[in-house]
Amino acid sequence: MNCFRTMLKIKHLASSSGHFSAFLHSSSAPNVLKTGQVLKLARTFSDSDVVDYSKLSLDGNPLHFEPECARIAGFADRLVPGMLVASLFPRIIAFHFPGAVYVSQTLQFKLPVYIGEEITGEVEATSIRKLKNKYVAKFLTKCFKDDNTLVIDGEATAILPAPAWENSRTRA
Repeated sequence: MNCFRTMLKIKHLASSSGHFSAFLHSSSAPNVLKTGQVLKLARTFSDSDVVDYSKLSLDGNPLHFEPECARIAGFADRLVPGMLVASLFPRIIAFHFPGAVYVSQTLQFKLPVYIGEEITGEVEATSIRKLKNKYVAKFLTKCFKDDNTLVIDGEATAILPAPAWENSRTRA
């Protein structure tokens, strides 16, 4: 399957899922990235998301499954695994730039995320530089509850395919 068909399939899956809503905050054309541009994706994490993540990652931490254990540890309820929440970042980048290669990510978990809360992941391009026939983009990465309470903070680097910058004048 070529990249264009894969991109269409990804966008269709994202738009047909009840858990996601994606939106681009920019006047730029799709798949063109400029420094300062912000890309966002909102998701509500469900109990089944936590169970599925646990099966794949083998993360059986009782904080994610036992309310009493979570309360004893000082939390109001069961937690969504932090790495599951942080998975919004590569999804945002790949949604807008199919074929992107995620190179690095730093994370600081600021506040807990509970099952059923809507979380908005946000990536902001901070620098873009050419590397042969591709581009290296650095991003600030953040997740928010209710679009204002910071729950995850970090930075990411990704290598994006050349068409992402065809019309961009910003390079760092």
